[in-house]
This record gives sequence, structure tokens and C-alpha cells, in this order.
Amino acid sequence: MYRRIRDLREDADLNQTQVAKHLGMSQTGYSKYETGENDIPTPILIKLARYYHTSVDYLLGETDQKQRYPKGRRP
Repeated sequence: MYRRIRDLREDADLNQTQVAKHLGMSQTGYSKYETGENDIPTPILIKLARYYHTSVDYLLGETDQKQRYPKGRRP
């Protein structure tokens, strides 16, 4: 999970400070999520999934499908 949030951030050409600001937290606090030093609370996982247009399942490693909804099947 921690590797995936780092990879998503890097793929979006964002730095930790930018993501932390979106989440309303410090860069240091966010960094601890990426390194696995701190567990990611559920509300933060949901915010990250929405931010990156993916699913919590993808962030948790339960699926390799990055897209939140299959094409043409968005609710």
C-alpha cells in the first residue's frame, strides 16, 4: 500500500508537500504514511483514492485495476 501511494504521487508529478496540503496535514505526517511508519487512517485512504481517481481496494493492494470504475460503468 505504501509503495502505491508513493508511485501515484510520483506519476502525478507531485511532491509530498502538495499531497499533504490537500489532505490538510504536514509533509512530515504524510511522509510517514509513504514509508509505512504510520498506518493510514480510513478517512485519509478515501481522500487519497478520490484524489488519484482510484479505489481504496487499489491502494490496499486488493486489486491491480487502477481505474475506480470500468470504462463506461461509472454510477
